[in-house]
Amino acid sequence: MSAIVKFLRKMNKKKVFQESALGETKLARKLNALDLTALGVGSTLGVGLYVLAGEVSKTVAGPAVVLSFLLAAVASVFAGLCYAEFGARVPRAGSAYIYSYVCVGELVAFIIGWNLILEYSIGAASVARGLSSYIDSLTDGAMKRAFSESMPMDVEVLSMKLAEYPDFFACGMTLLFVCALAFGAKESSTVNNLFTFLNIGVVLYVIITGAFKSNGENWTLSKEDLPSGNWGEGGFFPYGVTGMISGAATCFYGFVGFDCVATTGEEAKNPQKAIPIAIVASLTIIFLAYFGVSAVLTLMVPYYLQDEDGPIPKAFEYVGWPAAKWIVSIGAIFGLLTSLFGALFPLPRIIYAMSSDGVIFRFLGKVNPRFQTPVVGTLIAGILTAFMTLIFDLKELVDMMSIGTLMAYSIVAACVLLLRYQRSDVDEDLDHSTQDSLWKNIKEILIQIFNFRRLKSPTTLSGGIVAWEVLIFFLGSLALTACIVHAEEPLSNSEPLAIFGVVFFSVCLLLIMVSIGLQSPSKKELSFKVPLVPVLPGLSVVVNVYLMMMLSVETWIRFGVWMAIGFIIYFGYGIWQEWQLLRVLIGEVNKGSTGKEVDSIYYIKAVE
Repeated sequence: MSAIVKFLRKMNKKKVFQESALGETKLARKLNALDLTALGVGSTLGVGLYVLAGEVSKTVAGPAVVLSFLLAAVASVFAGLCYAEFGARVPRAGSAYIYSYVCVGELVAFIIGWNLILEYSIGAASVARGLSSYIDSLTDGAMKRAFSESMPMDVEVLSMKLAEYPDFFACGMTLLFVCALAFGAKESSTVNNLFTFLNIGVVLYVIITGAFKSNGENWTLSKEDLPSGNWGEGGFFPYGVTGMISGAATCFYGFVGFDCVATTGEEAKNPQKAIPIAIVASLTIIFLAYFGVSAVLTLMVPYYLQDEDGPIPKAFEYVGWPAAKWIVSIGAIFGLLTSLFGALFPLPRIIYAMSSDGVIFRFLGKVNPRFQTPVVGTLIAGILTAFMTLIFDLKELVDMMSIGTLMAYSIVAACVLLLRYQRSDVDEDLDHSTQDSLWKNIKEILIQIFNFRRLKSPTTLSGGIVAWEVLIFFLGSLALTACIVHAEEPLSNSEPLAIFGVVFFSVCLLLIMVSIGLQSPSKKELSFKVPLVPVLPGLSVVVNVYLMMMLSVETWIRFGVWMAIGFIIYFGYGIWQEWQLLRVLIGEVNKGSTGKEVDSIYYIKAVE
């Protein structure tokens, strides 16, 4: 029994940083707020801008795609604000991995980190394939024909269909960018900044020039104006409000990528201020670009004539401006190059953070003294991405990317709620009257649930209540979204049981939000705090869980295989590494040194 308890403590242990250690890192601190903003914009403003707007407007939302992007932006801002607060709290490399390690525990942190490796690998692979396809379209499919004829592939692995042909061009571009990253963040970020500014220049060019060819009648087409086919009812909402909301779910993934800014905590000059500024600024720029381009596209060309693969060049060709088509195509290539860099950038940083903690192989995080980057981790991550780029059909892989993203967003939002209501060193010590109430006095718990005593500082009891309420809120969100997704037909038929389920879980979630909101928050000063807590983090959790419930069974099966590989590494290597760390820690304590960065549970045991 004792061994089991120790094992569970190991998986639930949290990382603790001393204040003096937060600013120390082996990586070079070279990136400023402008660099980080350019990284966030560049990693996000790629395939979504040059492909997504045409696809969603044509088949899902029509001209209402502009509102779809607006709703998607709101959901992304919720997650972005939560990331910004954590960037101010924990300026270390690792993104949601390190955030969940500090707040939730090691096992959850490993799951998040392992998912982020999957997310960024697939994201970079999809951008590389998109870049290859865009260039190939300018040559009338010359690369595709040559590779398909010489090396055709028609194989399935784990129900995933491989690509029609091995894309050596995309693979080569991936490896080239990996080498650039290995030479140092600042040098590669300079190139990224240049490409990002070119990308924004193309966006402005599309919006300004396209405005001269805009036709307001394309937003008010009647059903009689539509050709034969399934093109909806015409007007601004040809597929209804439901189509606009469905489009928002798709457009949401066009904002995935900004969270790579949070992985640069150990390379930013002033991470507590630079990371929040960069996240908010990059999301604002991204939304304005999506909104402006989608508006111009649907005003230039009727939604049913949009091209799903390259809508912007085709739009200028439609209005008789072939020169603009080539300008936009060249700019799109630069934009996709920037997006490729942004997708690859976080991979070695997350691997560095996880290997430094010993949950994966430590040699992956070894920092090269010359380039001040984890060269081995960078190269291995790049080879993994290049391999997927070479052989996999990315239409099958892209669904898997959303799992890691949405799970990371949900964990970070939950962590904001947890940390905001936990007692810190600057809060008044009121635990003399309530520190044992959680387990020994049910009356105290019931009183504290709605803070009837109006305590002005968080206590052990109030922090414990919030922790349980956040867990229940997450489970309730799963139940509510399951009712909405899987009982769609009964709800549309107004069946009492389905309506009762939705109302019941909605009321439960509302009561939990009220209870959390009545608790006294920590008075710890941060350079950035999420506004309207607990409402915004709560909404972020519900939205993210809803989108996770929309994923297919096949996606979850593939996800399970990936997680099985990760657990083999964690339980076969990570646990063993922790015992080695404990031995070193005990030796340091015996010498009178506490170290820069220690685990709270094991440190206390070592002192004892």
